[in-house]
Amino acid sequence: MAMFLSNSTPAACSITCLSSSNQFSLPSSPFKSLKFPLLWPWQKVKMGPLTVSPMGFGTWAWGNQLLWGYQQSMDSELQQVFNLAVENGINLFDTADSYGTGRLNGQSERLLGKFIKEFPGWASRDRMQIEQIGIGQLHWSTANYAPPQELALWNGLVAMYEKGLVKAVGVSNYGPKQLIKIYDYLKARGVPLCSAQVQFSLLSMGEDQMEIKNICDSLGIRLIAYSPLGLGMLTGKYSPSTLPSGPRGLLFKQILPGLEPLLVSLRQIAEKRGKTIPQVAINWCICKGTIPIPGVKTVKQAEENLGALGWRLSSNELLQLDSAAQESPRRMIQNVFQTK
Repeated sequence: MAMFLSNSTPAACSITCLSSSNQFSLPSSPFKSLKFPLLWPWQKVKMGPLTVSPMGFGTWAWGNQLLWGYQQSMDSELQQVFNLAVENGINLFDTADSYGTGRLNGQSERLLGKFIKEFPGWASRDRMQIEQIGIGQLHWSTANYAPPQELALWNGLVAMYEKGLVKAVGVSNYGPKQLIKIYDYLKARGVPLCSAQVQFSLLSMGEDQMEIKNICDSLGIRLIAYSPLGLGMLTGKYSPSTLPSGPRGLLFKQILPGLEPLLVSLRQIAEKRGKTIPQVAINWCICKGTIPIPGVKTVKQAEENLGALGWRLSSNELLQLDSAAQESPRRMIQNVFQTK
């Protein structure tokens, strides 16, 4: 098993470099593992040459005060969240230097580094595999050629791959046209493009997102779905009269009134399955062949998200949710940083 830290962000278009490292056997932990079916948590999926958990955890809230109300007093519980996740087979964490506001810029990365180092058994370096990450904030030019500074970075990345310093490459917020362009560029140089991270959920099924999904499926690129719960709108915890504070509340006020058909279907399936609404929404992403990375900031949220694994929605349930999503007149606003 690997601790693969994905360093791409929904706030910017980016590339992710994945390097090789050593194997480990999972050490014991003071945090009790949850009890799930035998096929999970050890069931993994392929992402290029990597083997990762079918769901990752997002750490946007681990430093962001504006949207998620982060306070440093939360760090102790965040470490419990991390340990619980690793104990239960999660080996994919999404982070970025922009996951933090003001003086807390980079806080998510610092916390992950601290939690990895302090995870029981870390002193035995051969017992844990870390996928080291390098990231560059850039996008492929919309013209037929890349500006010199972009081309230099991509050429440097290719050279790193040829030297065995990275195993694969992932991109974030690349639209359909640029995704194909960078895939062709890397393929011509023998570098595999293993993942594309975009906003994808029952609220994000627009033409561009579905085209990206189809491209990924046809080219063998694993789609990593960020905001699988629509920033919380697909949790069933909010209504037009019960909104979160801050900028999220303003967004929810615009979209929630039109989500009733979808929320009703999610609730019906959740009750029939003995699951929660967030677990059904996350499982939908998994059944679509993506790797969702729901955000977590409490042990309760981590436990609930882990309950999305170890089972699958039926084909009829997927059709019901697809139809309900189409019937809902409002959609999630797509990330303005996603390219064409």
